[in-house]
Parts: sequence; structure tokens; C-alpha cells
Amino acid sequence: MIQFFVSMIPPTVTAQEKGEHIVKGKIIHYIKPEVKAAHDKLCGELCRFKPDKPFSGGVRLVVKWCFPRGRHKTGEYRTTRPDTDNLNKLLKDCMTELGFWKNDAQVASEVIEKFWAEIPGIWIRLEEL
Repeated sequence: MIQFFVSMIPPTVTAQEKGEHIVKGKIIHYIKPEVKAAHDKLCGELCRFKPDKPFSGGVRLVVKWCFPRGRHKTGEYRTTRPDTDNLNKLLKDCMTELGFWKNDAQVASEVIEKFWAEIPGIWIRLEEL
């Protein structure tokens, strides 16, 4: 089991936000620059916590997304966009790329929450099932 806190303002763009344009009648999909920037920032922060060897079996992933609270109370649930599943997609893509596990299909259990918080960041816990 490992757990850690990534101190950062969590990205609000998600992996689902793809750009597209038409070339010779065909739709071409591409990664938007802001999604690439969020991916790179997240990977840059996560690499410090990469385990020595990837998880090999099933994994439980617990994530608490802590967004800057503004006018909200610390600990109050955030019920606005982005959606938790879209947030976690980008996170899991980065964790796969960095070698936290061999394939994100190994994540068999997920608990995802998003809050307003005094200290922004992402709290992550991984445990082998």
C-alpha cells in the first residue's frame, strides 16, 4: 500500500476533451494543448511517488481531489464540473505511463471524491487487492 499527497491546483481539463478538425472530408482528432499541459504537469508531480516496481495484481485506487475553496468551506463536496470519472481518466493515464501498474485495467476498485479545500492537491492511496 502506498499513499501520498500531490500539492498542486488540480487540473480541470480532462482526457475526454479532444480537439478535431476536418481534413479532406475526414475528421482528425488531436490532443488539445491545454490537455497536454495538464498531462505533463500531472506526470511531473506524480513521478516523485512512483513505486519501485509496478503493482502486479488488482489495485484499489482511492483519490480525493482537493480544489481551491474560494467561497466554499473546506471539506465541502464539489458538485460542479469536471466529473470525477473524467478527472480520474487523465490521472490513471499518467499513472499507467509512469509505471504505477502495468495496465490501468488492474484498477478493480475505485473511490473518487472531490472537495473544496484550503490546501489544494490530490490525495492518492493505492493498495493491492
